[in-house]
Parts: sequence; structure tokens; C-alpha cells
Amino acid sequence: MDGPSLRGDRKAVIGLLSPVMSQYKFQKLDVYQLGLDFVDKVYGLASNLPESERFNLCSQIERASTSIVLNIAEGSTGQTDLEQNRFLGMAIRSYLESVACIDLIERRRYLKADLLRSTRELGHRLFVKLQAFRGALKK
Repeated sequence: MDGPSLRGDRKAVIGLLSPVMSQYKFQKLDVYQLGLDFVDKVYGLASNLPESERFNLCSQIERASTSIVLNIAEGSTGQTDLEQNRFLGMAIRSYLESVACIDLIERRRYLKADLLRSTRELGHRLFVKLQAFRGALKK
């Protein structure tokens, strides 16, 4: 048998399961870190939505915001600038989808506008960084 068995050497199995402590390229990007902050904010908002929106607006805004960081990550995997630009474009579209969800939340008065303001401001900073990153790739 190649390698440790699950019933055999416990230390060897634990060694296989230990996390690697290095960072991937995308994890070092400011835009990725800002995207994670935005996702955290969005999840905080979503947790305060009414139960009636659990499978609709709550799910939609969580998926849209999560898609931003997933596209940043996926686009950074040693592909061409053109391919990375395509993934950044998808991240921007997911961000705009998140904005539309925030608009719906505000319009339906599920949350107060001042509670949404900091999420909107953080999101706009993320949008600007995503656009700048795309612009730098086109040069």
C-alpha cells in the first residue's frame, strides 16, 4: 500500500491532514482582503433579514457577495491577464448584484438606511479596487 492507511500510523495520517501555512497569491491581494471584509458585512446584514427572506434575498445576497471573492481567487491561478480580467469582470457583476440586493433590502425597509450605509461604502471601495485591478491588467 502506498502511504499511510487510516488504521495505521496515526502521526502520518495527521501529517497528511495538517494545513499548509503558505499563502496563495490571491490571498495577498488587497482587493481580495477587502472582498472578504465585504462578505463579512453582507453576512451580518443577511442575518438580520426577516425569516421570510431566508431562501430568497438572504440567500441571493450571500451568494452574490461570496462570488466576488471566489472569482478573484479563481482568476488569479496563473492564467493570462485576459483570463484574469474575465474573472474580475464576473466579480464586478457579482458586486453589482449585491448592490441591487441592498437596494431591495432598503426599499422594503427590512433594515435602516444608516445600517446599510457602511456596507455600501465598503462595497464602493471594493468596486473601485476591482476596476483599478482590471485597468492595470489591460495596460
